[in-house]
Amino acid sequence: MALVGRRDGRNFGYGRQLSYAGPQALHDLFGGGHYGTVKAHSDRWQAFVRWCRSEDGPGFNDARQIDRQTLVDYVAHLRYLVDRGDLSIATAQNRLSSVNRTMAALRGDQYVKVPSPSKALGMQRTTIRTTAPQGQDREHLMRIVETLSEQHSRAAAIAQLARATGMRLREAILADLPRLKREAEHYGKINIQDGTKGGRSGASAPRWIRVDDHIHEALRFAEQVSPRGSHNLLAPNERYLDFQREIVRPARDLLHKHNLKGFHELRAAFVCERYEQITQHQAPVNGGQCYAVDRRLDCEARMQISKELGHSRIDVAAAYIGGRT
Repeated sequence: MALVGRRDGRNFGYGRQLSYAGPQALHDLFGGGHYGTVKAHSDRWQAFVRWCRSEDGPGFNDARQIDRQTLVDYVAHLRYLVDRGDLSIATAQNRLSSVNRTMAALRGDQYVKVPSPSKALGMQRTTIRTTAPQGQDREHLMRIVETLSEQHSRAAAIAQLARATGMRLREAILADLPRLKREAEHYGKINIQDGTKGGRSGASAPRWIRVDDHIHEALRFAEQVSPRGSHNLLAPNERYLDFQREIVRPARDLLHKHNLKGFHELRAAFVCERYEQITQHQAPVNGGQCYAVDRRLDCEARMQISKELGHSRIDVAAAYIGGRT
């Protein structure tokens, strides 16, 4: 057991730090198994802890201080981030669900929770994209990249990697650039492993992406702006959270000024392009009718895309390219 004291002690006996206590309680709850689930909940719990410690948060470092009003305030914070375009509805709901699960693990009861994350946020998540993603126009994207390069060259590298390979933000930041360059040269494809979601990293879950000129250029630029002594976009002594605060957040403001909601839109733009490459039809959100013409081909394309995105479910593709029409 991970309990380090009595259950009625600080953080319900799971240690002095809120950031440490949550993952330990989850580890106990799942009996040391379900690594991916525990990691996903733990990552979202850390976002809650950062808010607790921020100027906008309550300043708590003891889970015994967290009550229902604390969670109501956190809901308001997440709603603000969604409204500002910094967070998706799905991510906000997932964060609330993970806080519920972690609080239950810490307390041993269901007394302090958000009864319904979706109702609390007043927003309904959708799993089917109905509007074409921004960032599909490469000329427009390169103008954005040039603007980013003037102030945040590493953010410009993230944008290029996301559009060329479909990497998530974290994957682009933590990508092992020398390894990817070697794979691109030797195999003509790259395996996205670093920074992937919990339980999906490593050779046990390969995500091979066929290399083209855009990927070669994105990798070249990323290596060029990578800090000295680093194999990714983080400097050797730089914390990931500091990078997000000092580089990613200001870069998002620039993206918004150039009519791009965020880096995730570039991942969706990549998916639409891959669908068209595989099927020779435009993605449904771009007006394509492949499903009506060849259902088998549409299904194969969605399955291939879901694998390249790091998912194992075919329905995930609909969140990027639209439903079957």
